[in-house]
Parts: sequence; structure tokens; C-alpha cells
Amino acid sequence: MLLIYDGTVGPDAPAPRTGGVPLAPRGFAWPTCRECGGPLQFLAHLPLDIGVVAVFFCQNDPGMCDDWNATGGANRAYLFTGELARAAVPAEGETLLGAVTALRRHPADTPTEEPVLGRLGGEPDWLQGDETPDCPRCAGRMAFVAELEEGCDFATSANFGGGGRGYVFGCRPCVEAAFLWQR
Repeated sequence: MLLIYDGTVGPDAPAPRTGGVPLAPRGFAWPTCRECGGPLQFLAHLPLDIGVVAVFFCQNDPGMCDDWNATGGANRAYLFTGELARAAVPAEGETLLGAVTALRRHPADTPTEEPVLGRLGGEPDWLQGDETPDCPRCAGRMAFVAELEEGCDFATSANFGGGGRGYVFGCRPCVEAAFLWQR
């Protein structure tokens, strides 16, 4: 299933989107980069059959922290279940994208002229080679759930180094998620 550009949407819409404000469980603490200590930037809200995945990565000093690495500490993906509400956004740091983009599901086998911003399910289309992470709880290989493209304009784009692609993984039994990107 492709994720295609579907215009703008509110910052806390429960629909698939890039940007805006994450929806998270009560008491959620905004993640920080283990390398620079700054707050991570919220990238995507992806409601899936396994729960809602929220993706974050470090953009405090782009290129200086290992934000591409699933286990390096400069990015974080969460798999949320249950009741979610708008998270409190830190006042300092590069925490939000410049705009919010709605993502609409579109069958992968149906041509489209609209900008493709990612896809759900299937197999990862690796740019450099398989980097599927293991679950930090059970050590099993995580399942691929989504790919994210950089975006169609500067305000809505993730900084994947120009031409890069993000990969989201999940472990349903452990309620864990992981994110990495390649260029």
C-alpha cells in the first residue's frame, strides 16, 4: 500500500501524516538524543493494525548525530496502543517539521500521478542493504511496517541526507518499534 500526498491536515489529526504533534499515551516524555541531549524531531504518525507508530529523529545539528542508526540513540520509534492524546512539545530544539502533510493509502498496483511519500507493508526496498533491527526486548527480528520518503517540499521533508529513505519496524508482541534511514 502506497502512502501518497493528500494535502494538509491538522497538527494532531489521528490520520496518517508527517509532521504535526504526536499523539501519545498520558505521561509520555518527549524523547531526547543520546548523543547531543537535545529533543528529537517528530516525523510521522502512522496508525497501523498493530497500533500507532510515532517516529522521531535528531535534527538539532544535522549530520552530527547518528540519526540513521536504529540503535544509536539519535532516533526513536514508538508503538502506542490504547488511548492517545496530544503530547506536550518541548519549547526548545528542532522538534517539529515545518508543515503537516496528510498521507492517503493508495493501492501499490494502481498507477498514480500524485507524490508518493512512502508505503505500508511488504518488504523493505533497501537503498544500501538489509539492516532489519532486532527487537530490544525479545531479540527477535522485527517486522517491516513502513517506508518513508523525504517528502515533496522543504517544509514537509524529513532530512534523510538528500534522496534517502526511512524504514519503520515493529514487534507486535513486545509493543516495540524501531526506525532507521539510508541514503
